Amino acid sequence: MKVAIGLPNAVPGTRGEQLTEWARRAEARGFSSLGTIDRVAYPNLEPLVSLAAAAAVTERIGLATTVLLGPLRRNPVALAKQVASIHKLSGGRMTLGIGLGGREDDYEVTGVEMGSRGKELDVMLERMQEVWEGDEIGPDHGTRPRVLVGGSVKASYKRAARFGDGWIGAGAPPEQFAEWRQGFEAVWAEAGRSEAPQNAALAYYSLGDNAEADAQAYLTDYYAWLGEETAGFIANSAAKDAETAQQYAAAFESVGCQELFFFPSSSDPQQVDLLADALGM
Repeated sequence: MKVAIGLPNAVPGTRGEQLTEWARRAEARGFSSLGTIDRVAYPNLEPLVSLAAAAAVTERIGLATTVLLGPLRRNPVALAKQVASIHKLSGGRMTLGIGLGGREDDYEVTGVEMGSRGKELDVMLERMQEVWEGDEIGPDHGTRPRVLVGGSVKASYKRAARFGDGWIGAGAPPEQFAEWRQGFEAVWAEAGRSEAPQNAALAYYSLGDNAEADAQAYLTDYYAWLGEETAGFIANSAAKDAETAQQYAAAFESVGCQELFFFPSSSDPQQVDLLADALGM
């Protein structure tokens, strides 16, 4: 299993120099990819802009939206060109993880109807595939970026089998990821996809002297929309010591995860080295 790390783009207050230093350190320590979390009605940094900044200061590490909220980007051709541009400029390192999201405030502030978001994403992905395979957006942008579709219901699995190279699970315990993965792979086989599907998962961590405080401050705020109890559960479940981080990695690997993204609760670039040290990288 590959071990990836999230950029702190969704941690409020993250500065540009912290983001780029984070990317440099992540590459130096051998993480497989840099991931991003997407929101609109929240004080985060936009995922594609964040990955472009990371691409400019790195050479080898993968770049992934995990996941981008597709329906909130209304123009699929413009989005296809943005993603292809990062893929081209980075030397082919871009993965488009894409999904629906379930936060009403993100849809409200962008003026997008939530009720039809699944159908809209299908239309978007079909059009983006056409753009990548054709010549409508100008000179060759290189190979098509890898596409992973997020979601934990059958409609999402069907979308992944139709448009993607695989699937990405939302943040959940390893046993839940295993159940979702089995459901996805059954749909993948039903769709007649002969190649082995790719997958990825997410987990949270917070290490160092302020581990507990950082996890509580960030994760209870970020997930406040789910209610105090659920937000508290997520904050409490973040890996806050080396042993727990190692257990998470081993558990996800044992249930067939191919790439695990550890997302931070702090924008301090030292968190990169703390996680690498904890995992023996």
